[in-house]
Amino acid sequence: MSKPIIRPIEKADNEQVAAMIRKILIDIGVPKVGTAYEDVALDQMFETYDRPKAAYFVVVADGNIIGAAGVAQLDNYEGNVCELQKMYFLEEARGKGLGSEMMKICLDAARRFGYDQCYLETMPYMKAAQKLYQRTGFHYIDGPMGDTGHFSCPVHMLIDL
Repeated sequence: MSKPIIRPIEKADNEQVAAMIRKILIDIGVPKVGTAYEDVALDQMFETYDRPKAAYFVVVADGNIIGAAGVAQLDNYEGNVCELQKMYFLEEARGKGLGSEMMKICLDAARRFGYDQCYLETMPYMKAAQKLYQRTGFHYIDGPMGDTGHFSCPVHMLIDL
């Protein structure tokens, strides 16, 4: 595998990003209902993040997208809080430090956009991801913020930016 690069999403990436995320969600056994799997935005990620105070990034190696993540305003929330959204990596991208690099890029973007905090939702069994989030400075909170529609994701975390 060539050295992966992280870059902003392009319109031509939409189909590959949606397929990658859905494959990962199926592979790890995430419910299709109440998770990112059924998000309408999944098929239009470039358009979804092509707005103020939002950014989505992809990890590319050998011409293939092997990971992705982004930040945008937390849905249905009044405060100045963004959400770390749709951060997923194919198996071949894991354990190479790409998650840490992606977290830095996403949180730096959130800071540039002027957000005060960044929120995320995940699944209880996604322990490796939670360790990464904690190493980055996220801490667990007691319940959801905003209303993302991801009612099947019961783990909530927050970081002050």
